[in-house]
Amino acid sequence: MAKTDPTEKATSGRFDVRAIADALPASAATMLVDSYLTDRPAASARVFRVYRPTPAHYHEGCDEYLYVLSGRGTFWIGDASDEAEFGPGQLLFFERGVVHALPRLIEEPVVFLSVDTPRRAPTDVIFVDAASGSAETFMARNAAEPDPA
Repeated sequence: MAKTDPTEKATSGRFDVRAIADALPASAATMLVDSYLTDRPAASARVFRVYRPTPAHYHEGCDEYLYVLSGRGTFWIGDASDEAEFGPGQLLFFERGVVHALPRLIEEPVVFLSVDTPRRAPTDVIFVDAASGSAETFMARNAAEPDPA
């Protein structure tokens, strides 16, 4: 049986990562939508889909490991001159504080399995150019609730 609620106190779990990825929406108003597998102080694990290029940003609180489940695009780590194509089966890694970006989506859906150590708070995203994004425009879980008008 799979434990899919990250708030449950489980000591182990089994996850159908492909089914979780397939359940992510086909479109989003934000740059990405995620689904937590685990969310513990030592580490968090998520599946997320990228819907549009992500500008240069970094995370203050964690190192990040991104395993490419599907799609292709370009990614740079540390400096824009490092931009290179990625695809399924590749692992991208960067330490906390390292600026990174995903400037191009080549083939969609672009879906990653992410492991963050220690846990990454959903709002832990700092854009190099503050005008290019915010926690609310970056991830659906941070977006303001729609106006019930």
